[in-house]
Amino acid sequence: MRALAIAATGMSAQQTNVEVIANNLANINTTAFKRARAEFTDLIYQSERTPGVPNRGGEDVIPEGAELGLGVRTAGIRNLHIQGPLTQTSNPLDLAINGRGWFQVAGPGGETLYSRAGSFNKNAVGQLVTGDGYVVSPAVTFPADTMEVVINQSGEIYARTASQTAPQLLGQLALVDFANDSGLEPLGNNLYRETTASGQAVSGVGGDPGFGSVYQGYLEGSNVDPVKELTELISAQRAYEMNSKVITAADQMLQSTSNLMR
Repeated sequence: MRALAIAATGMSAQQTNVEVIANNLANINTTAFKRARAEFTDLIYQSERTPGVPNRGGEDVIPEGAELGLGVRTAGIRNLHIQGPLTQTSNPLDLAINGRGWFQVAGPGGETLYSRAGSFNKNAVGQLVTGDGYVVSPAVTFPADTMEVVINQSGEIYARTASQTAPQLLGQLALVDFANDSGLEPLGNNLYRETTASGQAVSGVGGDPGFGSVYQGYLEGSNVDPVKELTELISAQRAYEMNSKVITAADQMLQSTSNLMR
């Protein structure tokens, strides 16, 4: 009975849906986390009667056919790169992008990776790095006697040292943007990798047309809405239960057929 296999695909799809929702809720406090959404598509159809063919007399065509769908499959899991709320931290090395754009990070082996999480720090030689120690690109090194760091909305980094009264310009943070943010490959640790689907990175600075501004002393929060996620969780749970009831009903029908044939 095809209903068993069809309902099984529905249960598998809803299990994926619940897993995506669970990951969203698990990262509700993750800096700059972008919620994901599972998307589904129907499977191939089995034709019992093709629409548009001539009827038995060969004069008129059949207006409607009999096309039986064979279930559902996961079409993709889309990361929704919607702006998260900005939270003030007062840490001078915490940076948030308000608008479009990504920070560049020199990952393992020198590979360029991208992140929205601006919870930066200084390493042992004074370079601006991520929480995992990856150097922010282009590299900026703070003097050892830095007393104050000021970063404006275009990403220019100034430092005032003990030996100088006026702040000195150390460098500027570059931002990049992509034609399709959803095509970036998530790597974990708030890092993403460019792919063919995302398109090539387009460079700019904060405040340029199409780019957001950099805010010092702020972090971008997760864009997960707990109320929305719980609502979708309940909906997925109900859909899973309904598919399981279909399997139960189909199984009972098969048992009835088996009993009649004895």
